Amino acid sequence: MRTLEFPVPPEYGGIRLKSFLRGYCGVSARLMIRLKREPNGITVNGAQAIVTRVLCAGDTVRLNLPDDEKQPEPAPYPLSVVLEDDDLLVVEKPAGMPMYPSPGHDRDSLANAAAALFLERGRKIAFRPVYRLDRDTTGLVVLAKNAYCAARLAGKIQKEYFAVCEGILSGAGVMNAPIGLKSGHRVQREVTPNGERAVTHWRALCSGGGHTLVGVCLETGRTHQIRVHFAHMGHPLAGDDLYGGSMEQIERQALHCGNVRFAHPVTGAAVALQSSFPRDMERLLRACGMENTQKQPGGPAEMSLHA
Repeated sequence: MRTLEFPVPPEYGGIRLKSFLRGYCGVSARLMIRLKREPNGITVNGAQAIVTRVLCAGDTVRLNLPDDEKQPEPAPYPLSVVLEDDDLLVVEKPAGMPMYPSPGHDRDSLANAAAALFLERGRKIAFRPVYRLDRDTTGLVVLAKNAYCAARLAGKIQKEYFAVCEGILSGAGVMNAPIGLKSGHRVQREVTPNGERAVTHWRALCSGGGHTLVGVCLETGRTHQIRVHFAHMGHPLAGDDLYGGSMEQIERQALHCGNVRFAHPVTGAAVALQSSFPRDMERLLRACGMENTQKQPGGPAEMSLHA
């Protein structure tokens, strides 16, 4: 069980508990309903409270978040943990690992691996990724350990991706083109007037060997967005054969989530994490004469968005 404590500041004295939870604490309506059903799920000064109670300045509101009843089937996998505390787990997702179990990947998904890790910690915790990465995209994934933190982080994590695309790009730009399913396909996407709004900000970092390393920030989060937009520009990602990229030098799309930034959902502290390029991307960069590229990407910080 995770307990969160919120002292009531002077400016919130005289308001109802429900308004304090929704406004000051950022508790979602769904979580509030769930906690109301739990014994001592919501307490004020140590006693169970109804949400219509009027608070006084200096009261202490506690949320007692029970462990989850359901979780994916655990399957041990040596995950690289970047950060872990009572509320968050940030890991490095390797290439070839889907986020969720799927046909052909019943027990080797990130969900299975995270369940095994939580079980080692003696906890039952549902799989709550704050965002998703494609199966062959590598890099940082932020997992929330409880529903409160998942809701607080939704849409508030700044991610910076690094990709190697074919061809030479320079400068920076914005790709604003809607994306939808390609006609007759179940997985492949394309730029189409009938698609959903998709905006990609990119900046060229260095180039060589007929390729360019780019830093990318997303204003929207469409499936395959980076891969589709760069293919539409005529610069598919190296290794991305689904969208026209060559697999001669790398056998999966050269795409890596290298930086994440967010405010901690409980403490409010600024969190900034970096991830080094995986070995296959390092080999690709070396083959293209970009071996002096920093191992720890930190390039396009000024591109960070507050979308």
